[in-house]
Amino acid sequence: MRQLRFHDPDGDVRLGELDGDEVTAFPKQASRLDSTATFSREEVETLPPCEPSKIVCVGRNYADHAEEMGSDVPDRPLFFLKPPNAVASDGDDLTLPSGKQRLDYEAEIAVVIGERATNLDESEAMAHIAGFTCMNDVSNRDDQQKEQNWVRGKAFDDSAPLGPVLATPDEVPADARIQCRVNGETRQDATREHFIFSVPELLADITSYVTLEPGDVLSTGTPEGVGPLADGDTVEIRLEGVGTLTNTVTIP
Repeated sequence: MRQLRFHDPDGDVRLGELDGDEVTAFPKQASRLDSTATFSREEVETLPPCEPSKIVCVGRNYADHAEEMGSDVPDRPLFFLKPPNAVASDGDDLTLPSGKQRLDYEAEIAVVIGERATNLDESEAMAHIAGFTCMNDVSNRDDQQKEQNWVRGKAFDDSAPLGPVLATPDEVPADARIQCRVNGETRQDATREHFIFSVPELLADITSYVTLEPGDVLSTGTPEGVGPLADGDTVEIRLEGVGTLTNTVTIP
């Protein structure tokens, strides 16, 4: 299933199954499909597919990206956090920090948690996943290079657009392809098979320190090809089985 979170024409927040350009909404107080509430995609306002209390991001989880950044391949996952203020939706105009020399796109496969997760074993990790979505880990390199905790570099407003849908695990192949296009030009192109640390490994590691709640996000790292954004750019992050997250960029 590809689940869309949206405002319906009355302004209510709804969830529904997206099939092509048609959304069949779930009832507000039930889990079954409500066949009487069907909307075209154009009728509704897309919202982020989840409401995370935190986004746990993984640094250098592709060997080729570590190489392009002049860094060693890590011997254990490198984690950092993005807060809820960083979340934006498919179709949003991202307003990024002004006065910076380099603001980068980073296409990432994002895992959305479905069940509360703490001290997971790798063998049970996938059962705690609600699904997958796209994320753009927008990065402020100016400040990232000057600080150790990356608050200015990674946690600013609109630095974690998510979407367009939450795809259940059966929709996303084990070798799912992740791509980034900027103004129609392909900049990144890789698959889940290129991860250094798998999703179960990442979830087992992070939940030994941090409890993940339903709706929280684990963003699994970016492949090689990261690069700078300019005012007015259109960025598309496409994940096989999910679809395309599209945002324009405003740099004051």
